[in-house]
Amino acid sequence: MSIAIQKSDVCVTCTPAREFFVCKEDIAPGTFVAAVGADDAHKHEIDPALIASARVVVDSLEQSCAIGDTHHAIARGLMRKEDVYAELGEIVAGKKPGRTSDDEIFIFDSTGVAIEDAVAAAAVYEKARAAGIGTYFQFAA
Repeated sequence: MSIAIQKSDVCVTCTPAREFFVCKEDIAPGTFVAAVGADDAHKHEIDPALIASARVVVDSLEQSCAIGDTHHAIARGLMRKEDVYAELGEIVAGKKPGRTSDDEIFIFDSTGVAIEDAVAAAAVYEKARAAGIGTYFQFAA
């Protein structure tokens, strides 16, 4: 898999892995990594050394530092909670910039926040309704 990762600009992981498989040496400058599989303390997809060396954005700071891939880097003493660049909401709201250089390795460590899922689903639903696509039906009460 490392050759595929090395040749990619974007790497998305969504696995139940308990041992990291995306290694620091496999990620080229400028790569965006979306790590969404580590949603409990035993799951682990991303090399802690990679997390510690990249710009890390999380969905929930407390949660990612407790159960996400970021948690593994902190547990190994490679970074601190304060080293996390931002929560996703800070970037979306324009409080912090996203990528600041073309060669920056940017990691989104997502542990899953239900409200984000609900808001995303509502946005997709509204766009589909506005575009007149999809099938609308009433649920029986």
